[in-house]
Amino acid sequence: MGLASLLSASCSQTAPDRPEDAVVLGALLPFSGSESAIGRNLEQAMLLAIGDLNAAGGLDGRPFELRSRDSHSSRERGFEQLVELLYTDQVAYLIGPEENVLAREIAQDVKARDVLHMLPGYAAPSVARSETRGGWMRLAPSPFDVGCALALTAVREGIGSVNSLAARDDYNESVRSSFTTHFAALEGRILPSVTFRSGEPTYTSKIESVFASSAGRTLLAAYPATASTIVTEWAGTGRPGTWLLGPALRTEVLLANIPTGTLDGYIGVSPSLSLRSECRSVDEATVRCTTENADAFIVHFSRRWDGEAPLPASHFYYDGVVLVAMGLAYAEAKSGAIPSSGHELREVIRELNKPENEPASWRDLKTAMERLRAGIPLRYVGAAAEYEFDKYGANQHHFMQKWTIDGDRFIDLDPVAVTCEPWR
Repeated sequence: MGLASLLSASCSQTAPDRPEDAVVLGALLPFSGSESAIGRNLEQAMLLAIGDLNAAGGLDGRPFELRSRDSHSSRERGFEQLVELLYTDQVAYLIGPEENVLAREIAQDVKARDVLHMLPGYAAPSVARSETRGGWMRLAPSPFDVGCALALTAVREGIGSVNSLAARDDYNESVRSSFTTHFAALEGRILPSVTFRSGEPTYTSKIESVFASSAGRTLLAAYPATASTIVTEWAGTGRPGTWLLGPALRTEVLLANIPTGTLDGYIGVSPSLSLRSECRSVDEATVRCTTENADAFIVHFSRRWDGEAPLPASHFYYDGVVLVAMGLAYAEAKSGAIPSSGHELREVIRELNKPENEPASWRDLKTAMERLRAGIPLRYVGAAAEYEFDKYGANQHHFMQKWTIDGDRFIDLDPVAVTCEPWR
């Protein structure tokens, strides 16, 4: 469907009433379809941030507001809703989508309209290139960081060979490629891997093929719905081989859809929610981190949402909203107006989050916004991370969380320091 047709089809819909001076942030989330289990939780995190910011005075008295649309966990329907956000709702600050392919497809429109595109999702595309229009910011660790941590984990366990069973999508393919590349650089042996398309009626032949290589570890890189089917079928074939679990699998959705105990003892890696200042290196292979900051956010979230806990990704979505607000407040204080360009706002946010600036915590946004309105630059200590962005707008990560499974729960192990050298 062409862009003009999409816009014409959307004209019958009207945005809900809101204050005329509201600063509107747009979000595309999976409220229905295969990924619907996470959409509401991510929105709750953003609504919590909006409430906290408005209680802190908003943008010099102007309230922040969230405009959410449903991606339906669908490429075609999700793109239609992204177009609605950009051209009908005319949002200047876009958060999400969670789906990698949609973030890529909307990139040209983000550039054309020069909006700020905040990407909190684990599977967000990389932002490693310079642009003069549009402002892309990636908050979660990249596949490079994930692959590094997975490879280091395998090597430190004395594993000599690996392969993978990976879904054919941008994110899981990138994790698989990064993992095997790093493992090879660490002088490990790479055995034949197997890929698959999500939604296949059965994965039995793929399972047999990948474990026929007798690798020391097999990375399962997939999203939870498909991974649960694979794990259930694998258990029925006698549980050959040994899994290493990809970052998207740290979710209750996986545990709820596999036989209890099936994956007990298997190790996975996902983004760490410990602040850099909460971590210390004991030796080359051992890192110790505390989780007081993340624990405090879980309590804050649960009090607002009747005891419900935030998903790990929700910490990043909360931070995405706050980073936009802080950038707008500081820019207005310095120039008398908020940036009209997404690219300009990205540069303001990058400037704020330099290590030499004083810290400002999510726990005291009232003080943070007051000081920003006074023109004082502050770096953000968020619910998920202490932020520091490279020249392209990607947050820098130094640790990944290692974990295992015990029955119906995840158990955190020692984090892994991301120490791999960039590829040349």
